[in-house]
Amino acid sequence: MAVYLVTGAAGFIGSSLVRALLARGESVRALDNFDAGKRENLEGAFGRTEFEEMDILEFDRLSRFCQGVDYVLHHAAIASVPLSVAEPARTHDVNLTGSLNVLRAACDAGVKRVVFAASSAAYGETEIQPMQETMLPAPVSPYGVQKVAGELYMKCFTQAYGLETVCLRYFNIFGPHQDPGSPYSGVIAKFITQMLAGESPTVFGDGGQSRDFTYVENVVQANLAAAVRPARDVAGQCFNIGTGRNITLNHLFHTLCEIIHFDGELKYAPLRAGDVRQSLADISRARQALQYVPDVDFEEGLKRTVAWYRGRAATASPALVNAGH
Repeated sequence: MAVYLVTGAAGFIGSSLVRALLARGESVRALDNFDAGKRENLEGAFGRTEFEEMDILEFDRLSRFCQGVDYVLHHAAIASVPLSVAEPARTHDVNLTGSLNVLRAACDAGVKRVVFAASSAAYGETEIQPMQETMLPAPVSPYGVQKVAGELYMKCFTQAYGLETVCLRYFNIFGPHQDPGSPYSGVIAKFITQMLAGESPTVFGDGGQSRDFTYVENVVQANLAAAVRPARDVAGQCFNIGTGRNITLNHLFHTLCEIIHFDGELKYAPLRAGDVRQSLADISRARQALQYVPDVDFEEGLKRTVAWYRGRAATASPALVNAGH
């Protein structure tokens, strides 16, 4: 039985990975400092994992926790473009110095492979669509810069120290357990919770900006494959993880209106600094090397996500279940 360590385990994606690994019968270690992650995301998992409340900036503790680990799925980060613009030094410490700590600890512990949660923010604002991994990075936010630098560290540790690493560039992940209350959370989580409450959501810009929205189950699949695929195919490499389909925010809203039966209007606000206009993944390399296939499409992912938020709202306030009908 392999031993997996998930950093950022109480976060949206991290907790999804923990649940998937436990379902497969793997031995799981998990860490989170609960700065952004939530204990409720790991409900039912604490007794089945070796968990430590820890910051990845605590190198000595991290190094000890990595002993005996086979694979690290590194998702601890401050995953926010707006916050990186407002606080570049703080996000640099966590996103870059923290990632270097993970690599050092993994290397010292003899970990087989580190899978790194990279970001499509690496591409920045480009007219070339879809985005391919061979394109030169051109980030337009500190967050994008930090993630690109993290990728370079990953590749460097593969070449210089022999630690196998794989970088997965995520394209706008959504699904259950995403926190809609955070000012930096994903647009889908916010739209759904607002619309279920009968409130009109707000889009920054004209709504014509597009994203490659990717359901979290597809990302879990990519991580599990990236951990165990042959080193000759993936070590030191970077892969786009998306669906290869772009959706405008206006289309997102109208699709949710149909699912939720919402008859309100979409509100518009000025664009935010650091946001990009278009984002679409070329996933051909991931298909070939990782045998990655995004089985859950956009519409099905939205239906599952709405159902989860409806269920959560029902436990808090039964009135919210029928809101928007």
